[in-house]
Amino acid sequence: MPHLQPLENDQIEDGEILASFEHYARTRGFTPNSIRTMARRPAIVKAFMSLNQVVLYQGSVPEQLKMLVSLACSLASGCLYCQSHMTNLAHIYDAPDDKISALIDFETSDLFTPAEKAAINVAFKGGAVPNGARQEDFDRLAEHFSESEIVEIVASISLFGFLNRWNDTMATALEPLPAARSGDIIESIGWHAGKHAEG
Repeated sequence: MPHLQPLENDQIEDGEILASFEHYARTRGFTPNSIRTMARRPAIVKAFMSLNQVVLYQGSVPEQLKMLVSLACSLASGCLYCQSHMTNLAHIYDAPDDKISALIDFETSDLFTPAEKAAINVAFKGGAVPNGARQEDFDRLAEHFSESEIVEIVASISLFGFLNRWNDTMATALEPLPAARSGDIIESIGWHAGKHAEG
């Protein structure tokens, strides 16, 4: 059960926030409860949504890879809510289901390119506490990505450092669509809704 209930649209007066929420509903099929809860502080939710847009949807690193990086970070941190959301988004951005479910074994899987493996390696290490990213991990990244692309990858990891803590602390209620998709794709590697289950 969430510690704070997400706000409904009729509880929000800010038109800019509502327009963004409608965009989420169109592109994902729902508006995440994480930002519905955050909307109690309009400046915070607007800043977050702007950062989320810049980090995940702009730049030259493929969006699918950024979704997989964000999922790896969330697997490392243990945030079940974010694992579910990023499974859903990786699926939306055309990552095959078997590739998503193989993420935990990325180093030995033929489904990932050397560039993807380098980025996912840093995501798993960067999402852990204590952080395990080392120079050799960045040397490996530099074989495949420019410095600006490395910034994009680390920004994706860092964005989910915030989201993992937000949703785990708030016990954000998981929406039906990502919950169902995660049950289909990553339940085999131990995913469950846990404290994020609705009701």
